[in-house]
This record gives sequence, structure tokens and C-alpha cells, in this order.
Amino acid sequence: MANSVLGLVMRSTGSWYEVQSEGRMLQCRIRGKLRLKGVRSTNPVVVGDWVRVEDDEQGGYVISAIEPRRNYIIRRASNLSKESHIIASNIDQALLVVTLFSPETALEFVDRFLVTCEAYKVPVTILLAKIDLAREHMEAVEEFHAIYESAGYRIIEVSATQGEGVEQVRELLRGKTTLLSGNSGVGKSTLVAAVEPGLDIKTGEISQSHHKGKHTTTFSTMYPLAEGGYIIDTPGIKGFGLIDIDDAELAHYFPEMMRYLPDCRFYNCSHTHEPHCAVVEAVKRGEIAYPRYESYLKIMDEDDKYRK
Repeated sequence: MANSVLGLVMRSTGSWYEVQSEGRMLQCRIRGKLRLKGVRSTNPVVVGDWVRVEDDEQGGYVISAIEPRRNYIIRRASNLSKESHIIASNIDQALLVVTLFSPETALEFVDRFLVTCEAYKVPVTILLAKIDLAREHMEAVEEFHAIYESAGYRIIEVSATQGEGVEQVRELLRGKTTLLSGNSGVGKSTLVAAVEPGLDIKTGEISQSHHKGKHTTTFSTMYPLAEGGYIIDTPGIKGFGLIDIDDAELAHYFPEMMRYLPDCRFYNCSHTHEPHCAVVEAVKRGEIAYPRYESYLKIMDEDDKYRK
């Protein structure tokens, strides 16, 4: 291999990387110095990265450099950690798979993911999955629509087993690089298999004892789609800690709150206790859904300890 070639990271195990380059799939390690540039991330190379690949001295391949990223989705690596975990990079959009039952996705998890997408300028659509089960509780379905559609998000109702919404998702994926994310057990892999039959993606069962999903995707993997584009299937995420988002800018990443910010009396209003806060008044009038405002308050309160 002369000097280096450009390649796209298709799969990451944390120690090995599958890189597509010039029609070949190369098994690569990363050059040690990539870990020594002060990067706080637990994973310096991620799926979606464009990288430079060189021969190593043992007849294998090494990633020697990472090209500048257009964007990425990032979360705090773990509780009480100041390290970050980048989920994927260079993506055109994200699809967040949510279930109201079997298992139930916490709204705070949804809101943290959406805030991160807003902060890193990644368009996001919510897929309300297992809708055939959820319709037995229509009040919950309608409330979910009301909360997130009023915030400006598109919701697609999906049942991978019944085929509902699959064509809409397929249309959304066409020609784009898409990150698919959500808690374990919400049916991400089942959905991908319905959208793109023939892909070798594991699917799993729900744990009956805890009503939570079992991890079926172990490593993030990017799959090419027959109609163009790529889908990135990620391991199920239990929590989504925010990182590098200051209190002062948090409200900017709640689109429905952003609309009211110019009307607050104080330019540095925290939207918690100040008089004549337009956001608080909008919450009282029902123009901002209370569960969203509640998530805002929790993020402000709980994440302070990680920013010090």
C-alpha cells in the first residue's frame, strides 16, 4: 500500500476496526499515538469516520490518522465519568427508536438524546416502535405524540413484525447515512431486518424477569443499503449522559423553549426561578409540555456535578 489510503470505518470492536477502502474491507488496528492527543473519548476511532490507513510492519494495516469530522453523536461514558463516548460520526440523520411498553423508554432518555442531536446539528426523527402493542393504551400513544410533535419532532409509528411504517422508514433512509439508536429491547435490529431483508443482524428477546431488552448488537456496525446510503446499528444504550453542554445554553437545544427565550426579562434567565420568565409562563399555559420542562430541570440539576 503506497503511503496511505482513505477509508470509511464500517465496524468498531474497540480494538479492531473494519475499514472499507478501494473496494476492499481491511482489518485495522489504530496507531498508538492516536490515543495520546488529549482526547477524552474512550474510543478515538468510531464508525462513520474517514481515516487514513497504512501498512504496518507485520503485514497488517493500521489507522494512522482521522479526517476532520462533519459531526458526531456523543454521550458521557458512564456515571461520574468525565470521559466521553462517541457513538458515530459523519451522519446525515438519527432515528431514535422508542417503545412505550415492553420495554418502556424513559422520556428523560428521549430528551437527553434529542438535546445531543440539537447540540451537534444532527436532524432526528422518532420511531415509535411496537405500535401494535402500544395501541392497547391509546391514551399513552396520544400523549407521546402531543409532547414531541408540539416540540417540533416528526414521529413515525412502526411495527416491524406487522410491517407498519417500514416503507416510510425505508424512504427516510434512502441515500443517507443514518444512526439508529435506542434502549436495549426496543427492536432496532428487528426493524433493520424488516427495512433491509437479507442483512445479517442479530435480534433478541425481552427479558421476562425485568422487562428489559437483552443486548443483541455488541458493536456499532455500518451497513450499506440496497437503495443507497448506510444505516449504523448501535448497541442498546441504557443511559444518555450529556457532556460539554453548559447550563446557559441548554435551553437552546429544546426547540419549543427556544421560541420563547427572547421574551424573558433577563438575558441570562435560567428558566427556573426568575420573574417574568417567558418559558415558565409557556409551561403554565400548556404551550410547552410539562414532561419536557421537567427533563430540562433534571438535566440542569443532575448534570451540574459532571461539569465541575
